[in-house]
Amino acid sequence: MSDLALYIHWPFCKSKCPYCDFNSHVRDGIDEERWRRALITELDHEAAAAPGRRVTSIFFGGGTPSLMAPSTVAALLDGAASRWTLADDVEVTLEANPTSVEAARFAALRQAGVNRVSLGVQALEDQALRFLGRGHSAGEAIAAIGLARQHFPRYSFDLIYARPGQALREWTEELTRAIALAGDHLSVYQLTIEAGTAFAAAALRGDWQLPDDAIGGDLFEATQEILGAAGLPAYEISNHARPGAECRHNLAYWRYADYVGIGPGAHGRMTEGAQKLATRRFRAPETWLAAVEQKGHGIQESVPLSPEERREEMLMMGLRLTQGIGRAAFRRETGEDFAEAIDRARLADLVDGGFLTLDPDALTATAAGRQRLNAVLTRLIA
Repeated sequence: MSDLALYIHWPFCKSKCPYCDFNSHVRDGIDEERWRRALITELDHEAAAAPGRRVTSIFFGGGTPSLMAPSTVAALLDGAASRWTLADDVEVTLEANPTSVEAARFAALRQAGVNRVSLGVQALEDQALRFLGRGHSAGEAIAAIGLARQHFPRYSFDLIYARPGQALREWTEELTRAIALAGDHLSVYQLTIEAGTAFAAAALRGDWQLPDDAIGGDLFEATQEILGAAGLPAYEISNHARPGAECRHNLAYWRYADYVGIGPGAHGRMTEGAQKLATRRFRAPETWLAAVEQKGHGIQESVPLSPEERREEMLMMGLRLTQGIGRAAFRRETGEDFAEAIDRARLADLVDGGFLTLDPDALTATAAGRQRLNAVLTRLIA
């Protein structure tokens, strides 16, 4: 029985954060019962297409899935359990905002079956939270972390650094406070400007500037050093965990394992025989909902990936991990060894430059390589 990860997308938020380019939308009213039926309909479709699988992780992402009624979460988890076999230690993660209203639902969400919560804290300073457009205060965030610790076996929270004007000393002090609040996992993201966001327009107007590359590099290196010393080493570029506490669902993505995604804009990767299918659902919530009600699914595209596409995707995902890409796994997925799949001169240049290591077991990005991974990948798969 082969393993499978399940992603469920809830696309709605109370407000749109200015840095966010995720598939999230603000609506005045939502017919949640209608949405629940549509998501369960998509479960039916995916279970019919991939019968007999064992689900090892379920991830509710968004949007803001903590705005879902706990009864909806319970119905979807029951739906997954009745259509597939759930692993005895299945990881069930739900993303949540740390507002007092949403934190009040934690007990009910735990009872529904969620056993891991990921909190969008983003900062522990009120001024920074206002800049980031967050709807909670630092005090609410700290209280929500305490509630998460009380109700869930595992919890994590996100922080965003390299904010305009942020100095190294300020960030290390904030990170030290975060470590005291953290459980066994912490996600720490460098602020980037994504096209089409409110921050992109603000940056274009010159309202503010991000720290330059040198300062950003110093902040990244300090983050790795401080969290590593605290027992939370990086296992991926932006994710830190105590050994054994890594997010299993995200590891499925980075290890290029099979996963299905339901809900607006959700993607999937499924192995079928010698092929790997890439699926993509309609992004607009109303378009997706209408498609599901008319056809039984919201899939906009389902295409087999070419060997070259599979190779490139595996490199892009796997080199994010500190453990890199296993040689045997790469050959199993692509039918080739690294030496056959990658231009030898380019690979040698990146190894000699200290950005990659290649040994009998794995291809791995060094700390310097992970810090510059986009440039490394551009060179590697050009």
